[in-house]
Amino acid sequence: MSRNGADLALLLLAGFRHMAEEATVRLTARGHPGVRPAHDFALRAIAGGAGTVSEVGRRTSVSKQAAAKTVAFLEEAGYVRRTPDGRDRRRSQLTVTDRGVSLMSEGEAVFDELRAEWESLIGRDRVAEVQTALERLLE
Repeated sequence: MSRNGADLALLLLAGFRHMAEEATVRLTARGHPGVRPAHDFALRAIAGGAGTVSEVGRRTSVSKQAAAKTVAFLEEAGYVRRTPDGRDRRRSQLTVTDRGVSLMSEGEAVFDELRAEWESLIGRDRVAEVQTALERLLE
C-alpha cells in the first residue's frame, strides 16, 4: 500500500465510518434506532448551550436546514425538547431530555467498547499514540 496523503485521508475516513456504522448498529440494538453520529454531535452542542437550531448548525458546522432536520429527528424521538423562548416568540429554546442524556451516555459506552476492541487488535499504546498524534495535528 502506498503511503501518500490521499491514502492517509481515506484510512482516517474509513476508520471513522467503521466506528460510526458499528455504533449505529449497537445503539439500535440498545433501543435507539436511526441514531447517527450527526445526532450525537447535535445533542452535545445542545447540552453545551446551543439553544437554537441556528446555533446547533454553527456549532456542528452544518447548514441551518441540515441542523433543522437533525433537531426535528431528535425532537420526534424524544431526545430533545423545544420550548418557547420567553424573550422572542418567533424562536424556541432547545434542551436535552433525560432520554437524550441516556443516549449520550450509551453512545460514550459504545465508543469505549469500540476503542477497547481496537486496543485488543493493535495494542493500547498504539491506539493512544494515534489519538495523541491526531490531537497534536488538529490543534
